[in-house]
Amino acid sequence: MLRAAAFAAAGLGPRLGSRLLSAAAIHAVPAPNQQPEVFYNKIFINNEWHDAVSKKTFPTINPSTGEVICQVAEGDKEDVDRAVKAARAAFQLGSPWRRMDASERGHLLNRLADLIERDRTYLAALETLDNGKPYLVSYLTDLALVLKCIRYYAGWADKYHGKTVPMDGDFFSYTRHEPVGVCGQIIPWNFPLLMQAWKLSPALATGNVIVMKVAEQTPLTALYVANLVKEAGFPPGVVNIVPGFGSTAGAAIASHEDVDKVAFTGSTEVGHHIQVSAGRSNLKRVTLELGGKSPNIIMSDADMDWAVEQAHSALFFNQGQCCCAGSRVFVQEDVYAEFVERSVIRAKSRVVGNPFDNQTEQGPQVDETQFKKILGYIKSGKEEGAKLMCGGGAAADRGYFVQPTVFGDVQDGMTIAKDEIFGPVMSILKFKTIEEVIRRANNSKYGLAAVFTKDLDKANYLSQALQAGTVWINCYNIFGPQMPFGGYKMSGHGREMGEYGLQTYTEVKSVVVKVPQKNS
Repeated sequence: MLRAAAFAAAGLGPRLGSRLLSAAAIHAVPAPNQQPEVFYNKIFINNEWHDAVSKKTFPTINPSTGEVICQVAEGDKEDVDRAVKAARAAFQLGSPWRRMDASERGHLLNRLADLIERDRTYLAALETLDNGKPYLVSYLTDLALVLKCIRYYAGWADKYHGKTVPMDGDFFSYTRHEPVGVCGQIIPWNFPLLMQAWKLSPALATGNVIVMKVAEQTPLTALYVANLVKEAGFPPGVVNIVPGFGSTAGAAIASHEDVDKVAFTGSTEVGHHIQVSAGRSNLKRVTLELGGKSPNIIMSDADMDWAVEQAHSALFFNQGQCCCAGSRVFVQEDVYAEFVERSVIRAKSRVVGNPFDNQTEQGPQVDETQFKKILGYIKSGKEEGAKLMCGGGAAADRGYFVQPTVFGDVQDGMTIAKDEIFGPVMSILKFKTIEEVIRRANNSKYGLAAVFTKDLDKANYLSQALQAGTVWINCYNIFGPQMPFGGYKMSGHGREMGEYGLQTYTEVKSVVVKVPQKNS
């Protein structure tokens, strides 16, 4: 649930956090303006605001009501071209950005974090308005992780470097870690601020320049941060942000001949297109953080109270709109009936409603498209024979709210057990043996996972056997900037966060210098 995630981000244990929630945490969160003013809705290039070349705009929608918040400039290929040209100019040899000390890059990132922290209440409210997630989650979880991520990579700016290499012969040899260059970054709508931080921070720490395409569903907070980038003192052209649609602005970035790398977070389907476009153009580097159908394995010896609550959070957090959501819950047959019964009780108690209400655990889905897609998957589950235990429909007369839904008796071949639903729909499957669940859990095109057990031997064995880039043991949705995140198979390639997250934004150059005489 949101409380567990919020307190994990705040550094409090989930059990302790639950006791302190009303008395301390909520009291410390500033009351939001539920109708925050929108200051920026244009394209950000060269530290200046521009209309789209075409003069087109598109509406961004409040998912709680279905009403238009404002119109936003609709970037297209011509706007991406302008942004890439600005970024390339900022990356030229001898430019202020290229000449800047690495420690100063870190200083600018810390300054950006300070400005985001200054405007944290406003940004959390704007995120909730545009995305629909509960305000407490925006403030306590998303913004907390944004600040940690930026400050973590600020510290890396002057510490990620090459080494001297003792080659044979009279040579002085060393390596340099050089920035890749112009990085296209395409971020999703489920965690707009956090995904922006995951992309910007390592790229800027290592000296790259950026052209970012933000999701058309949730452009507002990213554009506000663009202004903070300018206020922090980043030179013109280093960060450029283009709102627009994936099929136009996103496609233009992926296929652009003067973009050196593209980083994308989103659906596996779109990830395919991006990789193809990169290959057909200039063979630009590609990192992908894509979809998931994560197995969450509940062994019979698991702490049942903890497993039920964590499995609930694993699936329903962020309205189920997480690539790593624990959407295939495998439960050992000895405890299956109890787990299903308790999971249904928990789902029925989940508070769905106004995301600005501090009692709300679940807000609306991000837009009408997702809303209808999720209801379609629920219909499929019923038609294919899964047992609908609770939920199954819309949760309000307006807005894009979906009831917390639990299916039992789910079989591996059912659509709801194979496809990424990206919504509040839990599928619970039964298994007998550990070897059986390994086989079934790995029988997926995706690669993220979790295990709940009191047996350390089982935990270690499963963590090694599961084909997953991230495996949580007796926890879920635990993120920190120090730890890399990513998936196996069609959940993507490359890693974000941690030291590993820097590797994809640098080229390693070998330099060999002939010297008259080498001495040890």
